[in-house]
Parts: sequence; C-alpha cells; structure tokens
Amino acid sequence: MLRHMLSNAALIAGLAISAPAIAQDTPTADTVMATVGDTEITLGHMLSLRAGLPQQYDQVPPETLFTGVLNQLVQQELLMQAHDGEMSTAAARRLENERRAVLAADVAEEVVNAEMTDERLQEAYETQYADADAGTEYKAAHILVETEEDALKLVEELENGGNFTALAQEHSTGPSGPSGGDLGWFGDGVMVPEFSEAVTTLEVGAISAPVQTQFGWHVIKLNETRVKERPSLDEVRQDLLAELRQAAIDAYIADLRSATTVDQADTSAFDPALINQTDLLEN
Repeated sequence: MLRHMLSNAALIAGLAISAPAIAQDTPTADTVMATVGDTEITLGHMLSLRAGLPQQYDQVPPETLFTGVLNQLVQQELLMQAHDGEMSTAAARRLENERRAVLAADVAEEVVNAEMTDERLQEAYETQYADADAGTEYKAAHILVETEEDALKLVEELENGGNFTALAQEHSTGPSGPSGGDLGWFGDGVMVPEFSEAVTTLEVGAISAPVQTQFGWHVIKLNETRVKERPSLDEVRQDLLAELRQAAIDAYIADLRSATTVDQADTSAFDPALINQTDLLEN
C-alpha cells in the first residue's frame, strides 16, 4: 500500500537508477539484496512492497521496478535509522493500525482460501445463472418530440415512405437524434414502462403509434430482437469469486462478533466532523 512508501515521487526517483548486479543463484525470500548498517533487506521485503503497489506499476519494466523498490527500502531504512528519541504518538497509532490491518488481511485470506473451491463456485453459478430464464433483447430507434400532434405527423410521413433515420435526425429532441434515433440493444426493464411495453408489442420492422412518457412523445421502430444468452461460468467467474469472498468474510466476522464482547460508544453524542481533526493525534 502507498502508506508503506515515503511517497510516489521517491519511488519514481529511485526508478531512474540502474539496477545493481545480483547473484543468479536461485533466490529465495531470504536472499539478502542490501545491507544498511546492520540491517538486511531481503527479496522478501522487496516482494512485500511490490505486492502493495498500485496497478499502474504493472506497466513499469521489471528491471526498472526492481531497482526502484530496492532503493525505496534502502532510503526508508536510512531514514528510520536516523530517527532519534521517542516515537511520536501519531506514528505509534499508525503502526498499531498497520499491524491490525496486516494481520486482519492475513486471516481474511485464510478464510477466503478455505471457502473458494470449484464446487462452491459451480454451485454459486448454478444458483444465479443456470436456472435463469433467457431474456429477450431489443434493438430499436425512436423519434422524440414534444406533442402528440408532431408524433402523428411523423407516423403519417413514415407510412408514406419517409426515412426513419433522416426524420429522427431532423426532428428528434432526444440525445439519440443525431445518430438517427438509434438506441442500440436493451433488455426488459431498461426503458421506462410505457416505452418498454410499446417495444415488446411491435413486430420487427414495425413503427409504433405515438407513445407518451415523462420525456415527451415517441415514435418507435423495432429493428431487431435476439435472445439474451446466459453467460458462461468463465464470463462471470470473477464476479462470482468476489461475491463468494465477501460472503465468506462477512459470515466469519459475524461469527467472531457473536463470540466476542464488542462495546462501541454511543457516537450520536459526537460531531462526525471529528474524523477530520487530525491535530488531535498528538494529544
């Protein structure tokens, strides 16, 4: 995480320095990469810092990232060794929070790994998708005008051979007007009820009678329909995994809370703006 680092700028500055030559013997997490005074900085320290970097660093070449991470740790160690006197109250509290967060994440990972089996994933997929009814999607266009009279004139013109796209570009007040009224593909429940009901009663290629909604009067043309296929397990795998992970953690925390005395203060007596009074950290 970024708070492990002095700053992004410090890391980026470190990235400009060429990488030191490292022995090619099979490295482990205990392989020493640098020694600062009597303190060893290992590959494990580097990997831990790397794992917490934002996703943007995935684009940095490995040789550049390697050097930047190592230099960052060396700089941090030098500054830490230069620290003199008692640790500030604010720093001590940050360390307590950091320890809490790291250990909590470690336990959460164990819980999640124990729950994430192929069987659980398949069960979740079948529950959410396998038995779901395949829906219909519609591809339609519309011309939106202010009055029913204007809409009736457009219907008459279309019945006499008028070009729907051209008329939409000329008359529609909706944002889709410049593109000929094209609304793309949409499923049930996406459009307002009056519009959806009108679309579902049309034959492909047909033009609707004027339809009134909260936005005005619509003349609708149904261009195409298709059956919305259920997604495959691979397509929804990541979403299902995220849901299962969250459910596992929520259940585990609920169990812990029920077995532990948790006494929270009545916060209604406090001004929520207290959360921004960081000057209180040193009190």
